[in-house]
Amino acid sequence: MAQYSRIEVMRVMKETGMVPLFYHPDIELGKKVLKACYDGGARLMEFTARGDFAYEVFLALNKFAIKELPGMIMGVGSITDGGAASLFMQMGANFIVTPSLREDIAKACNRRKVLWSPGCGSLTEINKAEELGCEIVKLFPGSTYGPGFVKAIKGPQPWTSIMPTGGVSTEPENLKGWFDAGVTCVGMGSKLISKEVLVNEDFQGLENKVRETLSTINKVRG
Repeated sequence: MAQYSRIEVMRVMKETGMVPLFYHPDIELGKKVLKACYDGGARLMEFTARGDFAYEVFLALNKFAIKELPGMIMGVGSITDGGAASLFMQMGANFIVTPSLREDIAKACNRRKVLWSPGCGSLTEINKAEELGCEIVKLFPGSTYGPGFVKAIKGPQPWTSIMPTGGVSTEPENLKGWFDAGVTCVGMGSKLISKEVLVNEDFQGLENKVRETLSTINKVRG
């Protein structure tokens, strides 16, 4: 069962402005990545469940977060059907992120009052997601659409909350472009938690990068 309500999760997404994305089959390495992000100031983590037995890894990481990292909100990404969403919610997922818009996932999450963020790529999809109760829409892949798309959507629909994933980097210019366009928060994977960090186990460097990126986000948001 989720530890945080959808409103609480949405509030933290808005406040921090960033959701780190991460997947690795090694549980112990995952714990170190999670702690480094936490110590750097992140309070959300999207575990991108892409590998075999990923549910076992998430379960261990979520238990670790609950016990050792107070206030860390664990969610799951790359969810493609309602059954998978239900499985991870039973393991305590506090939010569900999907690559595309699916009503079965919306219903499963709404039934448990868990925040869900579907990948959308058109105004029609965004409107449909909001009709289904979506609070924060995932713009995916963000690199395909860019900040200009967000600005165009926010003009007629200022109430729409958008989280781009893909095409977001730690550079101040990149972040300023997205937040000036009106995004609520950004999802960031390999540009934040790189292969080099994992191979070299540079967890102090990761902590510093997370802290610097959150500081940049605060600055560009004014």
